[in-house]
Formats: sequence, C-alpha cells, structure tokens
Amino acid sequence: MREIRTSGQIKSREKILDYILVVIFIGILIITLYPFLNVLAISLNDPMDTMRNINFILPRKFTMNNYIYVFQENNLIVPFMMSVARTLIGTLVSVFSTAMIAYVMSRRDFYFNKIVSFLFIITMYVSGGMIPEYLLLTRNLKMGNSFLVYLLPGLIWAYNIVLMRSFIDGLPDALQEAARLDGANDFTIWYKIIVPLCKPVLATVGLFYAVGQWNAFMDTYLYARDLPTLQYVLYEIMQQAEIKVDPHAVDQVKNAVSPLSVRMAITMIATVPIIVVYPFLQKYFVGGMTVGAVKD
Repeated sequence: MREIRTSGQIKSREKILDYILVVIFIGILIITLYPFLNVLAISLNDPMDTMRNINFILPRKFTMNNYIYVFQENNLIVPFMMSVARTLIGTLVSVFSTAMIAYVMSRRDFYFNKIVSFLFIITMYVSGGMIPEYLLLTRNLKMGNSFLVYLLPGLIWAYNIVLMRSFIDGLPDALQEAARLDGANDFTIWYKIIVPLCKPVLATVGLFYAVGQWNAFMDTYLYARDLPTLQYVLYEIMQQAEIKVDPHAVDQVKNAVSPLSVRMAITMIATVPIIVVYPFLQKYFVGGMTVGAVKD
C-alpha cells in the first residue's frame, strides 16, 4: 500500500510539474510573440488609433493604407532586386571565403595559426573607424557606387571564422589523414570531406551573413546611393513619413497615415523575407550553434 501511495504521489507531482511548465512556456511564448504582434497591429491600425496610442495585438480599426502608402509612393521593385542580389551573392561568397579560412586555421601544421587568430579576434573589439574606412573605399579602392562595396568590406566576419573553425576542430582527424594517404591534396580534403560534414555550421554562418546583408543600409547611404537597396529606400520612406494635415480635420486624417504606422509597416516588409527563410534552416542553425560551440 505504501508503494502504491508513493507511486501515486509521484504521478500527481509530475502532473503538477507538467502544468507549471506549460504555464511557464505559454508565458514565454506570449512574451516572445507580443512585440511582433504589436508591430503587426500598429502597421494595420487606423492612424487615429495610432496617434491616440490605442494599440495592442489586434488592430481596432483595420486598414491597409500604411502598406498602400509604402508601395504606391515608391518603386520598390528595383531596390528589392538589388537587396536580393547582394544577399544571395554576398552570402555565397562570404560562406565560401569563411569556410576556406576556417579550414586553414584549423590545420595544426599552419605555422602562423596563433598570429592570424589573434589578428582576427582583435578586430572583434577594435575597428579602424568610419572615416578611415570611408577614405579607403572611396579614394583608394575607388569602390564608390560599385556593387563590390556590398561584398568586399563585409566579406568575412571574425566571429563566423571562429565558429566554423571550432566545428572543424571537432571533426575526427583520421578522416583527413586517410585522405592524405590516398593522395588527396588540401583542396580535395576541404571540398570532399570538410564541406559535406560542415552543413550545420555552414547553414548557421550563411544565415548570419544573409541577415546582415539583407538588413544593411548604411553602406548604401555612405557609398552607393546610385545602387539603392530595399532597406535604404524603406529608411528614406520612414524618414519622410509625416502627416501633413490638420489633426482636427477628421476626414483628412482618416485617409492619411501616421509616421509610426508607416515605420511598423516598413518593419514588417523588411522582416517577412527572413521569417520565411528561417524555418527551412532552423535545424541546421540549431545544430551548428550547438556542435560548433563544443570541442572534443
């Protein structure tokens, strides 16, 4: 009888713990989703409600005027294609370069490994500054209003190199040794052995580069205004979005847009492509972050 009572008490305690965990996870889910739903609600909300700060997670008065304003007042097709091009090309080139550098730095017979690693890591804490970078790109390298300005300055990130090198360090050394015994050179080992085994960390690093390329607009503002990207055009729209009507003229305000609602609509337009892509890379992203952070 005591054993039966003890097992029953354990089951009841487990059920109580399950209920507590469910409540905690629901709370975390609400906290996580609330900012996104609030931004979506404001982007679809009536300008009068937005000005009165009547916003929650559902628009009280639904309207598409904010999105209509963003798309009708500006030609977003060319900037959108430019953003897609820089994101795709920039991500592929950066991932390729990062993978090759990480492989070289993971080699134990690389004589300058410590020096190169120190030089990469120090860039994570100290930078040359905006003025030297501007002078280098515009005067010395003549990259102003060139598509290369979207690729070369951010070609590699030190953090991504460290992440990928840690992942490669966790791979068995016997694979590379067996390949060398079969006569494979370094490029063959990297291409046929290292790269196929690094799919999780490649997806992780690729997502980092893609998000950085997609969200960037300051490089367009400084160096390439003749090649505007979607983020830069949306940034300009956000700066110019103002209600130029009398607040007491209710009929005019109803057909107008508020700067805050336009900003939220722009945020949704810029965020949706990444949200659509992320679920397809989620399992690789989680695997790359987990395994790449652990070294056997």
